[in-house]
Amino acid sequence: MLLTVKRLKFLLLSIACLLSANVFAQSENYVKMLDSQNHWVDSVFKKLSRKRKIAQLLFVRAHTNLGKAYEDSVAKVIKKEQLGGVVLFQGGPVRHAQLINNYQKLVKVPLLVAMDGEWGLGMRIDSAVSYPYQMTLGAIQDNNLIYEMGKMVAYDFKRLGLQMNLGPDMDINNNPDNPVINYRSFGDNKYNVAAKGIAYFKGMQDAGLLTTAKHFPGHGDTNVDSHLDLPLLPFTKERLDSLEEYPFKQAINEGISGVMIAHMDIPALDTTKNLPSTLSRPIVTGLLKDSLRFKGLVVSDAMEMKGVTKYFPDGEADVRAFLAGMDIIELSENSKRAIKKIRKAIRKGRISKGEFNAKVKKVLTAKYWAGLSNYHETNTANLVADINRPAAAELNQQLSDAAITLLKGDGATLQMTPVYKTAILSIGVTQPTVFQQELSKLYSFNKTFNVTKNAPPAELKTLLAELQDYEQVYVSINDSRLRPASKLDYTPAVKQFISDLAGHRNTVISVFANAYTLADLPGIEKCSGLLVAYQMTDYLQRSAVKVITRQITPSGRLPVTINKDFTTGMRIAL
Repeated sequence: MLLTVKRLKFLLLSIACLLSANVFAQSENYVKMLDSQNHWVDSVFKKLSRKRKIAQLLFVRAHTNLGKAYEDSVAKVIKKEQLGGVVLFQGGPVRHAQLINNYQKLVKVPLLVAMDGEWGLGMRIDSAVSYPYQMTLGAIQDNNLIYEMGKMVAYDFKRLGLQMNLGPDMDINNNPDNPVINYRSFGDNKYNVAAKGIAYFKGMQDAGLLTTAKHFPGHGDTNVDSHLDLPLLPFTKERLDSLEEYPFKQAINEGISGVMIAHMDIPALDTTKNLPSTLSRPIVTGLLKDSLRFKGLVVSDAMEMKGVTKYFPDGEADVRAFLAGMDIIELSENSKRAIKKIRKAIRKGRISKGEFNAKVKKVLTAKYWAGLSNYHETNTANLVADINRPAAAELNQQLSDAAITLLKGDGATLQMTPVYKTAILSIGVTQPTVFQQELSKLYSFNKTFNVTKNAPPAELKTLLAELQDYEQVYVSINDSRLRPASKLDYTPAVKQFISDLAGHRNTVISVFANAYTLADLPGIEKCSGLLVAYQMTDYLQRSAVKVITRQITPSGRLPVTINKDFTTGMRIAL
């Protein structure tokens, strides 16, 4: 009974804290708060030496899956340099919360703790809920669902002890072969990307979480991963202004708290050879801050990426990013060296005192807005259950139901006849899928088959012959990879098998993979019915079964153009 009472008190306290944070966040937008004098910010600012002010702009990487020695090494850097923030990567929820609590004890000014959470905490940590990828969300027509998802993500972040999400991704993915954005984008329509991104970040900000639209001025039409090299964006200024920058301009108008700059070579905006946009003052200050009048936090993409270190090694990138107009320098290779170089640049008068002070106060104001002026450590009791609560699962299913997209077929084609001899086939997997399990309950005379991604041609030929005896065939195409690419990693023989199968009478195919994979499966359009579910999750597999059995009406629209047969905005209405 005593434990129950304690638990009840904790829950009530947590709810009260969250409610007060929500009211606080809704009462004043972070960017607007920057126009007002803040006594806590002024008080902290006055106590900081120049070196410590610079340190407030630097955020270091942290993990809990790399061992105690790694955690301790990061702790030494945080304590010695008194850094401004931490960006969390892989690990577990309880370990992360404990790490945050430990690191917060090392600093005089509370750390601003951030994470890449484009689809929630599950993007980085285990045992935490993942919401659909942004490409999946791009199919949804009810943006209120995405707003509610934003609020849920904010709850999870704050429950863990984080104050900032390095998302949403507001790139327009108009290059199907993009190796780094792709399914992380809401799609290739600038209006849809803007609307979805705004709904998402407003949900987060209204629930008291700082957000960051990325990757300005737009990373969607590149064929190089900036983690590995410096991408070239060869487009005109007019094209960039009307297309790539559009979602960011709309986000700024709607009060986004932060914008992250990409590492890209953009000659139309800065002719300096091999200069990443993160280091370009014409782009960061001239375009984003002056022309677009963005007053919030300007955040660099990770400064350890090859896209920036290749041409500016040994800490030169850090000081150039600072001078370009960056407010937060994320993941410097060496914080101590970065602080030293930036101090030298300030002493030499390469930046005005007013501009430098404004950077520091922006970071301190963000900490105040997020509640760090009254910091409390994270309570780890029942943490995993809290961030995997039933309401999160319910919303996940709602989002999945709203995303599923019908590209071919009608009600009769999809449901077919429950008493006919039915084959239920899953491709790309070795074990029975949720799709098979759920559909098997509804078709009396069925048999399930699994086909691996590299099944031998002889086995495929035998199976194709066997399936001729079935009056109707349901097929699921599955991509279980962590990063679902534009092309499936199936053998040519398996892809040909799918094409042959699509020509079978009464074949309905559900694709639990990147929508772009349809272009990699010529002949799939011959099937009787085609559903696209964008990624492989249990929720989306249940959604597909619901559509097939007429429990729900599919309302999703294709967020990208695949080919001439399947274009942006397409759906078949039942």
